[in-house]
Amino acid sequence: MANCNKLFLDYDNNLNIPKKKKDKLKESKEVLRTRIRKHFKDNHPTYKPEFYIQGSYKMGTTILTKDDECDLDDGIYFKIEADVTATTLQKWVKDALDGATSTPVEHRTKCLRVIYQGDYHIDFPVYIFPEVDDHPSLAVKNNGFEESDPKEVVEWYKAEKVKNTQLNRLVKYLKGWGDYKRNKMPSGLAMTILAANNIQPNDRDDIALKDILIKIQERLDAGFECIVPATPGDDLFENFDNTRKNNFLSNLDDFIEDAKEAVDNEPNQLKASRLWRKHLGSNFPLGEDEDVDAKEAALKAISERVLAGAAYSQSSGALTTETTGVKNKPHTNYGGGQEIS
Repeated sequence: MANCNKLFLDYDNNLNIPKKKKDKLKESKEVLRTRIRKHFKDNHPTYKPEFYIQGSYKMGTTILTKDDECDLDDGIYFKIEADVTATTLQKWVKDALDGATSTPVEHRTKCLRVIYQGDYHIDFPVYIFPEVDDHPSLAVKNNGFEESDPKEVVEWYKAEKVKNTQLNRLVKYLKGWGDYKRNKMPSGLAMTILAANNIQPNDRDDIALKDILIKIQERLDAGFECIVPATPGDDLFENFDNTRKNNFLSNLDDFIEDAKEAVDNEPNQLKASRLWRKHLGSNFPLGEDEDVDAKEAALKAISERVLAGAAYSQSSGALTTETTGVKNKPHTNYGGGQEIS
């Protein structure tokens, strides 16, 4: 039916962060890193911060949200045994960041968030990683340190991406869906894991997305879980209550229904694109008001007759398969093999 592959490639491009915003994001990251280094040097000299960008930015799956915003996760590592609580260590980082923007720094459960209003935000999760430990431990507000290794997630994803270059786009499509629907849809990491574990490669992204949605549904029907493929192997769906779980599964069911209609039944590209837009929003482009598959088939038929010498040129210059007009000779010039002086 209506081939929307090109529309999906355009949608993928629409989800990319513009260069100007990306440059500002990088600049802000460096400014904040400098503040943190100086604060700890002046106030807590035994704690020497090191940094590692993690998450979607590192994996190349960051998207521009429907609010025209994006984010970056910049992990802070202290390679010593902590002699203060996790909350205190987070608070020290907050002290370093306070005043960096006009919006107050958010002391969240697992990170400090610096907000550049209406533009982007940068999250700073805080870790301790003594030499004797195999993995770093994340500072969790009011709950101590928990073993967590985001670098393992990045390495896992890089290996998965090598298997199929289509994966990156499918992850972004799922994240775009989650961003458009919101209402506590799964996190970007959850969407990434679901995509990698259920990918059904196809030359067309619209078919691949439909197939991956169906596979995700089958997997979740067998067991509603999303295990992180890295230390500590936690389940991202463990704390979903029934309301959040049912909201996600209902959205998934609706998306599959419309994806099947768009791919399997709807010949008109404009109507098919409107079905996709119900779940991906206005960042997904509208298609042509025509049967693009029939148009493509007609062009293919003409090209085959041109190559075989069975096409005719009309007075208007148009090529047809009708036996009127001037018959063309077989076309055998495929390019190459001739020097141009």
